[in-house]
Order: sequence, then structure tokens, then C-alpha cells
Amino acid sequence: MRGFFFALILNPTLFILKKYPYFSQVNTIKTYTVEEATRKLENYCAYQERCHKEVEQKLRDMRMIPDAIDHIIHHLLQHNFLNETRFSQAFARGKFKTKKWGKQRIIRELKFRDISAYNIKKALQEIPEREYYKTFHELAEKRMKQLDGETNLQKKRKKLADYLFYRGWESTLVYEKVREIT
Repeated sequence: MRGFFFALILNPTLFILKKYPYFSQVNTIKTYTVEEATRKLENYCAYQERCHKEVEQKLRDMRMIPDAIDHIIHHLLQHNFLNETRFSQAFARGKFKTKKWGKQRIIRELKFRDISAYNIKKALQEIPEREYYKTFHELAEKRMKQLDGETNLQKKRKKLADYLFYRGWESTLVYEKVREIT
């Protein structure tokens, strides 16, 4: 008994592994060959448009070495699984239509994903100008209806402006809309 406590002091994980053997399986890390990782990333990119940064992070999470990462990304580019122009256009269309983001927020998010200025410009061309302004006015009107209970005019204006800025709409549009609330 005394030897057991001595061993426990020297190696506390020994006690845990003897008492709870399933803990020994927790630290097992899955490793991938280049071919396995390539197939896995092909499926990852086929499911949804991805940017280079997301793919690179996924490969790092899979514990791939830098040479293998470069090889796999090159393969994905060659076989058109990975295309940043296509990604940025789909991203801009989707965020505008579903989340009602303005151009400033879309630009910020694309820059965060290390998308080039050329691709950002192409992505913004995916948003029709007429639909952009229509969406802005609908969003602002909807928010103003939500703020009907607010009696203080200054607070109402600030809440509207903050909401629209958070969504990434241009300051000229926002201030013009806020001035309308008099």
C-alpha cells in the first residue's frame, strides 16, 4: 500500500489511468497521409466555397507539415476546388441577401480573410445597386418601427445609427436616414 502512494506522488497520471482507463484514449491524435488529407479537403471545399485562409487553417488543425499544406493547396487550386474570386463573390451575395450586411461590413470581413483588393471589388459588383438601396431603406424602416417606444429623440437616433453602422452601411446613408427622424 505504501508503495502505491509513493508511485502516485511520482506519477499522478498512473492512478488516473488505472482507475479511469478511458482517459488514455483522449490524447490520441489522428494523423493523415497527404492523399487522405487531399481527399478530405476536396470534400471540405466541395461542400461550400472556402477561402485560402480557411483551408490553410483546416490543414494546420489536421497537423499537416508546411510542405504538405502547399502541395494540397496547389492541388485544390489546380482542380478548381479552391477559387478566391468565386468565394468572395458568393460571400458578398450571401451576406447581403441573408444577413442584410452593407458594403463596409462585407469589405471588412473579406479583408479579415486575406482576400485581395481585386477580388473584393469583383465581389461588391455582385450586389445590384438598386437592390442595395432598397434593402437599406427597408432595414432602416424596420428598425425605426422597433424603436417606436423610445421617447428620447437623441437616443432613438443613436440606436438607429449604431444598428446600421454595425451592419456595415455607409456613413453618408446612415446620417441621411438619421436626419429624417425629426
